[in-house]
Amino acid sequence: MPNTLTGQRVLITQASEFMGPMLCEVFAEQGAQVLRSEGPLSDPEAAQAAVAAAGEIDVLVANLALPAPSTPALEVDPAEWQQVFATLVDPLPRLVQAAVPGMVARGRGKVLVMGSASALRGMKRASTYSAARGAQLAYVQAVGVELAPSGIQVNAIAQNFVDNPTYFPPSVQANPRFQERLAREVPLGRLVGAREDALFAAYLCSAAADCFVGQVFPVCGGWVAR
Repeated sequence: MPNTLTGQRVLITQASEFMGPMLCEVFAEQGAQVLRSEGPLSDPEAAQAAVAAAGEIDVLVANLALPAPSTPALEVDPAEWQQVFATLVDPLPRLVQAAVPGMVARGRGKVLVMGSASALRGMKRASTYSAARGAQLAYVQAVGVELAPSGIQVNAIAQNFVDNPTYFPPSVQANPRFQERLAREVPLGRLVGAREDALFAAYLCSAAADCFVGQVFPVCGGWVAR
């Protein structure tokens, strides 16, 4: 449905990374006023500053990402663990605490976390990344049920094998070994399109999705089902 977000002020974080570029494009097409926050939010003051700069918002899209480490679990050092959690996990409560009080005052609002299906299925050499993404999803489930009575819907997309420049750049997609893995592991047989994912995100941020509370939606071409 076109123009599902007409009149909505939407803050999208790390707007130039992960799903940010396509989210900005699709949300604008759907009528939203897109407010972009660039760069990671690992600094303790960054989330509050991003929300303050955006002003009043109706929708917060927490699009948080970094290149995923591939360190064997027994070799993960404290610096890696801290960096990944500082980038993917720590900004979430700061963003929510900064953005949601205004939503509560108006009696409506939405928070959507662009997460990862790596938290739903075990992956070798991904313990740090998967743990951080799992923390995101657990946070969404808990905060979702807590804020629902205030008219705020908090949900997450848990994605993998979705076309995006952070995790599946053209160099990766052109690798024959990656194409073999795609055919072997993803029932869909291809990457989920960035636009497909962003359109679903736009739906979850629209009034048509007011019934979803603390939900985690896998978008991964069936990868978690195998």
